[in-house]
Amino acid sequence: MRIWRYLIPFVLLGLACRALALENFTQPPASQALPTDMSAVVPTWTVGIPPTRTTPPTAAAGLRPTAPSLSPLSSGAFEVRLHPDGPLYVGDRISFEVLIAADNFRPGQSVEIAFQSVEASEKKYQIDFGPFGIGGRPQATLMWGWNTTGLVHGEHTVVFSVYPDELTWTQTVTLYPSEAVPPPEPQATWAAAESECCLVYYITGTEAERDLATLLAILDEQTDLAIQRMGIQLQEPVSVVLMPRVLGHGGFAGKEIALSYLDRNYAGDTIDMVAHHEIVHILDARLGGELRPSILVEGLAVYLSGGHFKPEALTQRAAALLPPQEGCIPLDETLVHLPDDQPTCGLGWYIPLSSMIDNFYFVQHEIGYLQAAALIEYMLDTWGWQAYFEFYRDIRPQPDNPEEQTAAGYQQRALERALQDHFGLSLVQLEARFVESLQAEFVSAEQSADVLLTVRYFDTLRRYQRLLDPSAYFLTAWLPDTIQMRERGIVADFLRRPMHPENIRLETWLVEAFQALKNGDYAAAQERLSLVNAILDSLDSLEALK
Repeated sequence: MRIWRYLIPFVLLGLACRALALENFTQPPASQALPTDMSAVVPTWTVGIPPTRTTPPTAAAGLRPTAPSLSPLSSGAFEVRLHPDGPLYVGDRISFEVLIAADNFRPGQSVEIAFQSVEASEKKYQIDFGPFGIGGRPQATLMWGWNTTGLVHGEHTVVFSVYPDELTWTQTVTLYPSEAVPPPEPQATWAAAESECCLVYYITGTEAERDLATLLAILDEQTDLAIQRMGIQLQEPVSVVLMPRVLGHGGFAGKEIALSYLDRNYAGDTIDMVAHHEIVHILDARLGGELRPSILVEGLAVYLSGGHFKPEALTQRAAALLPPQEGCIPLDETLVHLPDDQPTCGLGWYIPLSSMIDNFYFVQHEIGYLQAAALIEYMLDTWGWQAYFEFYRDIRPQPDNPEEQTAAGYQQRALERALQDHFGLSLVQLEARFVESLQAEFVSAEQSADVLLTVRYFDTLRRYQRLLDPSAYFLTAWLPDTIQMRERGIVADFLRRPMHPENIRLETWLVEAFQALKNGDYAAAQERLSLVNAILDSLDSLEALK
């Protein structure tokens, strides 16, 4: 039984009896590494839960490994995640992620997945382990490999064999009757709509269908703005997929744009800004360039969107990241009494560009994106659009060797060369001038508080995802090929997500925290984030006791 859900009232009582204050003002919230064994807290515990069940399932519900092998690697070295999230039903096309800890990963490893049933002969798939997602997590991924159409409901056995380790274990997966699939899924299908800019795909019966006219207008408006700012003609429509669940921070851009749109969007409700950000990525890619460093790609999208997840004064907010200067006033820990007429001490969170360029998606997310956007703003203010874009489109691999494209410092070397060629500057010189411009900014206490709570909000959001909605975590988000999803008529991977009472409660608090942050009610935002983190702390504590 998941004991932690019963701790919620006691955690809330304790919070009500203490003053709400932020900790560690001089250091950014620490990034928490992915636990090596999350089987007790990730949605695998929802696999096999019958729709009518009223008591919380155990961590192993639906997946029951046999005793560990005597091999140097045991079954405990692996974690199996099934998709779609939640209970599985007859008729599902099930995907598998077989995760292995980085310390145990070796080149050449593969896993064979075999399905045993009385209705059909055994089916086997062999998949190599390799990097997955932005984060490059080592895993073997079987996409939609198990078509359960025609099987009987009940328990089914899946056999996993890892080679060359000669390790085998079995797990039991429970399938529930197809007629038990909850709405709106049984009637849900993919549908499409066209606007002036975009070809929009959505799932019927969702919030996107309800608000379709408004969403089409938003996409047209944001695309027009991006086209005007970037000076590009739209030769073909932009493909946009509206997802009825949170994945990552609510937006991805590849062959298509994927945007989260749902009523309880705990990644924020600024669909216009997220859409603009991803549209800029699409247009930017169409304009080309041999090598576009991630720091400049993301910085340009944030700059042209006027902020990351809400409108932001980019340079002033980036200045709030600098170390404290002499004579500054420390930020009031209650975030209630904020002086406006005197400069506030910097947060000390600034990340050197050399530490960020080739490691961009692994530094603290909001700090990295804010610095990148402020850097773009500085360069554009200094040299203008034409000179900047000539520089940006002329960044080339250094040296021009494909084997070097994944080497440490690859993007930095290319950026350094282009800076010298176009502006006669080294990266160190550019950064010195950039930091000098930030030091000249006046930073109010309100701006510092907003930056601090923005960082804390999104760190809390990602912490929630890692613990209770790992399919949504941006570095390893479960984002299947949306074109194939439509071709195969698959909707479950987007419609199903963790929907336990504790998920709903924590997501609701995150939504309230974001709204308070947007409204400048920092005390209320802080209170809600403290509630969420207290519950997540209890999860971590219970995990540590095992």
